[in-house]
Amino acid sequence: MTTMFRYPVFPHLQDPCDPGLSLSPGRSVMAEPDYLDGDCDELIKPKKLINPVKTSRNHQDLHRELLMNQKRGLAPQNKPELQKVMEKRKREQVLKAQKEEQEAHKKRSDLEIELMKRQQKLEQLELEQQKNEEEQENTPEFVKMKSNLRRTKQETDGEERTT
Repeated sequence: MTTMFRYPVFPHLQDPCDPGLSLSPGRSVMAEPDYLDGDCDELIKPKKLINPVKTSRNHQDLHRELLMNQKRGLAPQNKPELQKVMEKRKREQVLKAQKEEQEAHKKRSDLEIELMKRQQKLEQLELEQQKNEEEQENTPEFVKMKSNLRRTKQETDGEERTT
């Protein structure tokens, strides 16, 4: 297709193998590439690039083994570290949520709290009494007698003063 300017208006629409031919009325703008026909030797035909990783023997063996394990239903034994950490966090969150639910059910009223305080005080008093009794049982007899004498002496002194 030439115009009065002496150069082709749509050079990309012309056939590269035959520069004299213009776009025929039956062909669309998105025509199939000419190198597929095989008649044009001027064009360089593209080739698929070789991936050196996939061609390595180690990669092929590993891929084959993974496919076989997948068919058998066996998963790889070692999980990635990130996956392990994420599972651990998820477990911890579930446990924390369960604990919070239990605490929510255990919310106590003011009366229950007051009763708990009283119970703790009574338990402390009982412990103190037990300790005192144990100390008295473990003390030697002469110390007991001495305390008894002091007590009787104080009682007699108190009676003399009142009379």
